[in-house]
Amino acid sequence: MDDGMKTQLVSAIHLQEVELQEKPEDKQQCTNHNHNQTYTVEEAVETIGFGRFHILLFVIMGSSNIVEAMEIMLLAVVSPEIRCEWRLENWQVALVSTMVFLGFMLCGAVSGYVADRYGRWKVVFGGFVWSAYFSLLTSFAPSYGWFIFLRSMVGCGVAGVSQGFVLKTEFIPAKHRAYLLPLATIFWMMGSMLIIILGMLVVPVLGWRWMIRISVTPSVLLIFLFKFIPESARYHVSAGNIQAAVKTLQRIAKMNRAALPPGQLVEPAEKERGNWRILLSSSFRRTSLLLWYSWFVASFAYYGSVLSSSELLEKNLLCVTDADQEHQVKHRQEDGLCYCIPFGLRDYQTLLISCLGEVALVPVNICLLNVFGRKISLMILQLLAAILFMMVNICTTMFGFTVLLFLLRSLVSMNFNVVYIYTAEVYPTVARSLGMGFCTSFSRIGGMIAPFIAQVLMSQSVILALTPFAVACVVCALGNFLLPIETKGRALLQNS
Repeated sequence: MDDGMKTQLVSAIHLQEVELQEKPEDKQQCTNHNHNQTYTVEEAVETIGFGRFHILLFVIMGSSNIVEAMEIMLLAVVSPEIRCEWRLENWQVALVSTMVFLGFMLCGAVSGYVADRYGRWKVVFGGFVWSAYFSLLTSFAPSYGWFIFLRSMVGCGVAGVSQGFVLKTEFIPAKHRAYLLPLATIFWMMGSMLIIILGMLVVPVLGWRWMIRISVTPSVLLIFLFKFIPESARYHVSAGNIQAAVKTLQRIAKMNRAALPPGQLVEPAEKERGNWRILLSSSFRRTSLLLWYSWFVASFAYYGSVLSSSELLEKNLLCVTDADQEHQVKHRQEDGLCYCIPFGLRDYQTLLISCLGEVALVPVNICLLNVFGRKISLMILQLLAAILFMMVNICTTMFGFTVLLFLLRSLVSMNFNVVYIYTAEVYPTVARSLGMGFCTSFSRIGGMIAPFIAQVLMSQSVILALTPFAVACVVCALGNFLLPIETKGRALLQNS
């Protein structure tokens, strides 16, 4: 072999060695490229999309609304019974509702802080156990004083349960929130109707105490179903627990038969979780102040409509042109005299029909949210509610009153639902539960005042009792025009 051939052979061998060395490097570069890819929780939630997990979430967390509605609506059904049993005056009956909302108000901000610091799931589960336990104890209350104390403890537990809305919102993709969250009112309606049906069937036979004991059953069943709902992945990343967040997202992706985005989940831990200063920072100060009043009015108007209808029916204060003999007698309490006027079958039927109003216009609510957004929807609903409040005083038939009450309940229910959605969307993850907690606390101030207008002032003048509700709705509609942020189609913020 001559020298030229040897030189070519050596060069070929060197070339092959270089190629062999380069190929692993190329593979390494490709691998490194995959490792360099990152994604956020928001991107993961959007990539996974809607699927079987969200149906399970919708059913279980929606069922929590059934329990919450039963505990709150129970007051409207039981009021005539405890008035009679303990010889209560109007202000004492109103104080029962006020004490429930006082417990809700005091625990609302606390539950929000704990949920941002230690997790949403723990607060919601603890709220269920707490409210079920004290609700059961209420049925054994030996006196009026014990009854209002135990109901205030129930209100405290319901404040924790309400954090379930935040937990649910943080799992739902942005484009589905405007459809799924309004549908949650179906479960609230079911809870309202269930307690009314229990009152109609159980109270005349076994009394109000057994009605409360039976009403605790859904809470006990839901406690065992909560193991199927994971902690919020958004909370995990804000707490710096990336591994737990990935495990939760993998579980959701598996149930939905989807895949996570390529790469690694990377989001910084947030140290200022649950800091109330975020709510009053320059970015959120105006939003928070306006939302607190919006929540006040939402609760004031909603429970005003519920308790007003109960009071008008119980005391036959309606201006009805076709009243039967039973409904022609006006019952007004004078000089502290007591009276026992239990609900009749027709009264229960009117309350049931009005409950249907809470879901009858859900398609309208969904259209408003998707077409006009959150701010304009709030304004429209509040202005229409103001008009309906004043129309309740019009002399009409019993059917006409039922229709008015049906529409009023639809509007105040939709308004409550929209303000829930807007609040959960506008605040960042680090303060979302706290923001919701503060808002629900302010809403319960409205709930505390409403009974004294709907149940005490109503006996003096129907028009004077309805006017504050209408005025509050008009002022709130004007305030919502000044909200600086529209959340329609916007991703949930992780930090401020």
